[in-house]
Amino acid sequence: MENMSGPRMEPKREREPGEQPWEMIMDKKHFKLWRRPIGGTHLYQYRVFGSYTDVTPRQFFNVQLDTEYRKKWDSLVIKLDVIERDVATGSEVIHWVTHFPYPMYSRDYVYVRRYSVDKENNLMVLVSRAVEHPSVPEDPEYVRVRTYESQMVIRPHKTFDENGFDYLLTYSDNPQTVFPRYCVSWMVSSGELG
Repeated sequence: MENMSGPRMEPKREREPGEQPWEMIMDKKHFKLWRRPIGGTHLYQYRVFGSYTDVTPRQFFNVQLDTEYRKKWDSLVIKLDVIERDVATGSEVIHWVTHFPYPMYSRDYVYVRRYSVDKENNLMVLVSRAVEHPSVPEDPEYVRVRTYESQMVIRPHKTFDENGFDYLLTYSDNPQTVFPRYCVSWMVSSGELG
C-alpha cells in the first residue's frame, strides 16, 4: 500500500477466480464505499476508504478499541464486553449485542479481535472474525451472527500522533436479515425504523 488516498485506493481489478468485481456505491471526497457479492450467497463484502485531517491516527485507533467509550456514544449497543484478553498477542474475545429495528430481534456477535501497531511500516491494523466461546452461549433473546470478519488498516499522513490519516476497512457479516448491515444502521440513525 504505497498511498491510500485518491484513485489508487479503488480496489484492484485483479481478483481471484470466481470473485466478483467491486462496485462503487458511494463516492465522496473523504469517504468511498464499495461492495461485491459473496459467491453462492445473497450477502456482500464491503470496502470503505476514509480520510481524516483533524484527528490523530492513535486517537482513532484507540476509539476503535475502547469498548467502554463505545457504550457511551453508540446508542445501538445493548452489551459490549471483553470476555478474554491476551496482552502478549494483542488479541481479545468480544461479546457485542446490538439493537436491530423492530420487529427484528437484536443481534449478538462473539468475535476475536487482534490489533497491532507496525512502527516500521507506519501502519495500525485491526482484524476481527467471529468465533465461538464457551462463556458466551447463545441467548434466545438475540440472533447469533456466526459469520463476521473485518480488517482495518490505518495509515498516518505523517506520524501516529499528528493529525491526519487514511483508513481502509474491509468487512462482511451475515446478520440473517434481508437488509445489509449498513442499511439497517442508516435506517436506525435516520429514524426510518426503530
